[in-house]
Amino acid sequence: MLWRAQSLTLLSGQPFGLERERALFLGQCRPQAAERWLDAGTSAGFYAGVLAAQGCAVLAADLSPAMLREGQRRETSPLIDWALLNLESSGLPDASFDGVTVGATLNETNDPARFLGELARVLRPGGQLWLMYVARTGGPGQTALSTLGGLNFFDPAWTGLQLPQLRRRMAFRSGNVQFEHFLKEAGPDTDL
Repeated sequence: MLWRAQSLTLLSGQPFGLERERALFLGQCRPQAAERWLDAGTSAGFYAGVLAAQGCAVLAADLSPAMLREGQRRETSPLIDWALLNLESSGLPDASFDGVTVGATLNETNDPARFLGELARVLRPGGQLWLMYVARTGGPGQTALSTLGGLNFFDPAWTGLQLPQLRRRMAFRSGNVQFEHFLKEAGPDTDL
């Protein structure tokens, strides 16, 4: 978690540790005990641990068995279930989560639009989506990382277009790091 603890400071160009990220997330999303959350691309389980500390049930999912093992080692709460899943096509039931967190996994997905669509599908009406990703700058470093490393970079307009059934409640940028908080609108036949 050393990289995770320092990554936002490096990417934003200012002090931005895990405590600040935790406070930003909790201040915006206010997860409640007994809610069910999906931590999409959990990596070492940072958001899963934050949510479990609030009393939420968490499905921490990732494509990497090694990262899931690391997350399980770091975050031992019985409120966290760990799953090896491709979240571009998860097979999870519709509307099964009160909230979804994504901590930079969006930059690493093979099909980012499909990934976001799948997250919106598993989110219940009235549910929350929290995104943290490295925003597009158009610089040569990002071009190289896209070409050689397969990483993707976005701007808030693009993410909003991929989530037509969600309403953006907050967007905050620190250097190259973008945070966004969305709320899934209730459909005409659903109640919040």
